[in-house]
Amino acid sequence: MTTHHPIKPAWTCGGCAGEWPCQTRRQELRAEYDRAPVSLALYLAAQLVDAAQDLVHVPAGHLHYRFLGWTR
Repeated sequence: MTTHHPIKPAWTCGGCAGEWPCQTRRQELRAEYDRAPVSLALYLAAQLVDAAQDLVHVPAGHLHYRFLGWTR
């Protein structure tokens, strides 16, 4: 069980206070979705849509990389 959940509306990590998903949570998500990369992308895309409503001041390109770009 992880402590690295997003703290909304700032979308910081509850475990380490970094930007969510933090490096630790990314590793956990990769392990959790090891054989389901499309499911991981869909989950993160839903999180991105939610975060975009809270983080209107953050450029869209940064949000895309933060939530999805690292999954490649």
